[in-house]
Amino acid sequence: MELETLVLGAGAAGMMCAAHAGPGTLVIDHAKAPGEKIRISGGGRCNFTNMWTEPANFHGQNPHFAKSALARYTQWDFIALMDAHNIAWHEKTLGQLFCDGKSTQVVDMLRGLMAQAGALLQLQTALVDLSHDGARFVSTLESAGRHETVRSRNLVVATGGKSIPKMGATGLAYDIARQFGHDIVTPRPALVPLTFPENRFAPLAGISLPVRATAGDMHFDEAMLFTHRGLSGPAILQISSFWQEGTPIEVDLAPATDIFDQLRALRHEAGRKSMATALAQFLPARLAQSLAEEWALSGNLADQSDTALRALCDHVHHWALIPSGTEGWRTAEVTGGGVDTARISSKTMMSANLPGLYFVGECLDVTGWLGGFNFQWAWSSAIAAARAITAAS
Repeated sequence: MELETLVLGAGAAGMMCAAHAGPGTLVIDHAKAPGEKIRISGGGRCNFTNMWTEPANFHGQNPHFAKSALARYTQWDFIALMDAHNIAWHEKTLGQLFCDGKSTQVVDMLRGLMAQAGALLQLQTALVDLSHDGARFVSTLESAGRHETVRSRNLVVATGGKSIPKMGATGLAYDIARQFGHDIVTPRPALVPLTFPENRFAPLAGISLPVRATAGDMHFDEAMLFTHRGLSGPAILQISSFWQEGTPIEVDLAPATDIFDQLRALRHEAGRKSMATALAQFLPARLAQSLAEEWALSGNLADQSDTALRALCDHVHHWALIPSGTEGWRTAEVTGGGVDTARISSKTMMSANLPGLYFVGECLDVTGWLGGFNFQWAWSSAIAAARAITAAS
């Protein structure tokens, strides 16, 4: 089979690219259905973008790489696409946009756009061999036990990262990148819960509260959730992308409250309260009791000097914790690291090593914050590659 463009991966980036890459495009995927990550995202309603998207919401070894693609296909462009297809949506919080209905509407929209563009979709199909003969990519595909050779002028790698392996995530993109001379920034689980030794927080499982979580120079003000294995919730998922193994994170358990003045006032009004009860004025009761034990808070509130209260407030606002690790690829929402962008055009997503080779979406060393940013990167990078393909045809 002779093609203009072969797209590997029928996820968000792959389908978006195929829908705009021009005639002679084939998308393959080993899955039984396209867009599975779209389908499960946002609790089945797809957090398809964030209305406040900007380059600062993305990180990688080159923090400037995402700027061009994001500027040329913005969140407003994708919102307009949703509106044009009568897909109702709403803002949930912090600019996060979700479908009012099922996320499959987004998958159906992309499939419709592909059909309109004449792009073909072939599922339950695997790439078993790949080479370049000096003029075209030569791909051997396997489907239902049969092999087929496809020659294409362009190859778009949109196979994602290693997150959520139960959905079939693999390191194929990295293998292809290495084959054609690209370096890989070590992939790591990102937007992932943090674990702690000996099920430290198991007795607190289910407790959630607003916090400020900090790792290095980054901090996020969102909810934190105690789990049987450690810590989760938006604040922790966000900070996990910046946490380095063996280093501490810092949690402010009362970021919007100056508890020192309030504790001093409470000391005069209800000095007989235990320290756990006093802390429970600001924190969930089970957490307050646990912290009172961990921090050896003895005596009643009336027994505490200003110095002791300041020390307690310091603990509350600067709780230092050293995670033992993360929950890994099983629960990671995205992949950190990936194909090094040093040899990728930020304008077209094309390889500087081999014309016609493109990498889009999560497989690149571009990781967005939690809240729709990674889907926006999929849309923006896919359109950048598609426009380059059509311009060159």
